[in-house]
Amino acid sequence: MKDVIIRPERCLGCHSCEVACAVAHSKSKTLFSALGEEPAPKKRISVEYISALEASVPITCRHCEDAPCVSVCPTKALSRDTITSTVSHNPERCVDCWTCSTVCTRFSSLYQLILAAGCWTCLLYTSPSPRDKRQSRMP
Repeated sequence: MKDVIIRPERCLGCHSCEVACAVAHSKSKTLFSALGEEPAPKKRISVEYISALEASVPITCRHCEDAPCVSVCPTKALSRDTITSTVSHNPERCVDCWTCSTVCTRFSSLYQLILAAGCWTCLLYTSPSPRDKRQSRMP
């Protein structure tokens, strides 16, 4: 099985990888023909902006059949589309608890980013507050 090597430290947030992935998984294998295909070809990588890092991060998803991330999400920010069978993320509902990453076997790009950028747990688990600028949200 082929796999994509992701180097998050090089991500510019341009989403070109999303387009290339969808075209590679299309029937026609060409950009212009893929645009008109029904059903639309599925991308298997998403570029998401993580505000705590102030950076875009490429995240690969295999859209697992059982998708444990969907069942553990406390805010239902992750859901499965019944028509396309893909797992989708609603950033409006996400509280950045990262529970999904604890059960996902493919959430490797986050760990690659940590290795590339250094540990940033303090950024994820702190929130600005008038009282204390380092108020912890860690459990």
